[in-house]
Amino acid sequence: MCYVIITCWTLLWTLLSIASFMMIIASIMSPYWLVGTLRKAGSESIYDNQTGVDPSRIFSPSIGIFNRCTRLHHYRNIDERETCATFVTEFNMPDDEFPDAWKAALVFFAFTALILLFVTVTSIISLCTRSVCGKSIFTVSGLLQSIAGLLCIIGLILYPAGWGSATIKKYCGEYSSPFEKDKCSLGWSFYLVIAGTVLTFLCAFLSIKADSSTSSRKVEEEVLEGKNLICVV
Repeated sequence: MCYVIITCWTLLWTLLSIASFMMIIASIMSPYWLVGTLRKAGSESIYDNQTGVDPSRIFSPSIGIFNRCTRLHHYRNIDERETCATFVTEFNMPDDEFPDAWKAALVFFAFTALILLFVTVTSIISLCTRSVCGKSIFTVSGLLQSIAGLLCIIGLILYPAGWGSATIKKYCGEYSSPFEKDKCSLGWSFYLVIAGTVLTFLCAFLSIKADSSTSSRKVEEEVLEGKNLICVV
């Protein structure tokens, strides 16, 4: 017989597991990891020529792990507009165009996303079943979340290691180097992936609480009473 068991801990763990997965995915796909120096279309930087610059034409380009946002300059009757697209044409691009450290970081983040996708599925399945292959579904999922968190940390370390490439120097300045971003600033995507990593480790801890909550005396009593839907506060 199938029992649907919902407790405060299992519900919290499920929702936060889904949230952490969405945060990691959103940060990976976003081009706002680094925000470049202010500039106008067609100029390397606003600091190159501050005279006669129309404030409405000033913008800050941004770059992510594999995509970036910039502004197309005015041409004939086409107005300036921001455009975001990938700058990666192939994975084996030169280090100056697509830093090797970013390639490695992207691989680690991709594995993280796959693991968290699997955990998201198991967290939903956990409402109906508490074991997989003879092991607690909460324990297995918590272990996978811990591994995903470690992979995220490695990716976060590798990302600033690629700041010395020629591509980053165009955005941040000639003094950019590994772990030194010069004139650039960290975008919200970088902070989002940090928050997602912390939340992933929190979910790994909550999985223990979720597992014990489904084995409480109150749950067992309602199972013995023959209830199929069990909600325990």
